[in-house]
Amino acid sequence: MVADPVASLARATDAFEGVLTRVEPQQWTLPTPCPEWNVRQLVEHVVSGQRLFAQVMRGVPLEVAAREREEWAGLLDTDDAAAIYRDSSAELVAAFGVPGALERMVTVPAGAMPGVAALHLRATEALVHGWDLAQACGLAFDPPPDVAEGEIAFSGPMLERIPPERRARRFGTSQPVDDSAPPIDRLAALLGRNPAGQGSA
Repeated sequence: MVADPVASLARATDAFEGVLTRVEPQQWTLPTPCPEWNVRQLVEHVVSGQRLFAQVMRGVPLEVAAREREEWAGLLDTDDAAAIYRDSSAELVAAFGVPGALERMVTVPAGAMPGVAALHLRATEALVHGWDLAQACGLAFDPPPDVAEGEIAFSGPMLERIPPERRARRFGTSQPVDDSAPPIDRLAALLGRNPAGQGSA
């Protein structure tokens, strides 16, 4: 039976929230496997990305949603971060759950694509950045294996269609990982993280 993509997205965003709720106040300035972001900036990136995609799925032009995202940069209230994230996740899942949303074409920062492909981008973001957040804060991260496997199945062919130099610049070079590794580690390695070294490539 084919999994419900919207339900899988909800499970991916819930997995990120499970890490976020365990971040301690003193950890917001820690570095993450994404060299350009500390913990606060990484969480802000995920929240603002979810908001942007939700807007686009509701018909807001990309340039308008992107401008609002830029205006919000640096404004995450870390005292209320979990609630802010939860609201953005609910908004995102609801937008993808509208009848016909997965079938119609939308334009997101990565380009024009069917709604279902945009959904996979967000699920992958939640999982991989959940891994990043867990690594930064020394926390366990155990998202549903079937959801991570589904995003490996999506991300592998997607990466093959991107020119190598652009792929390395945007995602990092895929890292070797044992086939028996947990699905989340294999997904992280596919997108340039180094599970063996617990960081980015």
